[in-house]
Amino acid sequence: IEFVPSKDADVIITGTAGLDQLLIDAMKTEGYDIGKVDITVGTTYEATGEALSAGSIDVGWLPGGTYALYSNETDVVLTATRNGLSNDSTDPKTWNGDANATQKNGPQVTFYRSLIYATPSEYGKQLAEKVNAGEALTWDDLNKANWAVLKTSSSAGYIYPTLWLMDNYDGKKLSDLDNVTTLDGYGTAFAQAASESVDIIVCYADGRNDYEASWMLPTDSTDETGKAGLGREDTIWNEMNVIGVTEGIYNDTVAITMADPDIYNDEFIAALQNSLINIIGTD
Repeated sequence: IEFVPSKDADVIITGTAGLDQLLIDAMKTEGYDIGKVDITVGTTYEATGEALSAGSIDVGWLPGGTYALYSNETDVVLTATRNGLSNDSTDPKTWNGDANATQKNGPQVTFYRSLIYATPSEYGKQLAEKVNAGEALTWDDLNKANWAVLKTSSSAGYIYPTLWLMDNYDGKKLSDLDNVTTLDGYGTAFAQAASESVDIIVCYADGRNDYEASWMLPTDSTDETGKAGLGREDTIWNEMNVIGVTEGIYNDTVAITMADPDIYNDEFIAALQNSLINIIGTD
């Protein structure tokens, strides 16, 4: 089983500890005796898609954009749901400041959004000030900024921010910007934001929740999930201001390899679906 690196690899591995034995036990009740389950994190989204296509991994947690690239060699067996957020507004200024700190207290939903965040860099603050005053950003405003994005198959880290630009700036894309750096994961994006190395990052809408604890920790400390402290002195809600909100993005998939259809047949897929759903229903 492999996850894409939507978070730091060690955070994902820590968060999924015990899933291996849970899956072994659940599949046994479905009539399948699995000796061992290995849980890994891909080096990139594309690496996980390629491994799934080749059959070197059996199951992958793929965002929709990554699945689309490898859909000829993989098959979706489940889709994730998630807690809806306290804010689903497309008005960016309503997401900003401690008073608007996002809560994960909504109903289960099948979508999420990507947000375009201005960092606490000098220019990032100028962009945030303009948006919070209700002013629209121009293409020139955005083009002057230093952007950090993820690779091109990332839904929240590339595809939907590109669509947001196209919708609002006469078809222009991320590839039309003058200053764009491509990163391997969101952890690096928030680290660069905290160091003020970039002016804009893009991330899923509850990204600030995931880095809230580490944002103000000393850089030689870690939070309870293992994220390194980012050394800031004010809250992430005050310092990472939303300047753009994308359309909804279909939730991540659980995809299975099609490399060996004799093993990964309809009966096996049904057993895997039942097992994961049953696991999700337990503490």
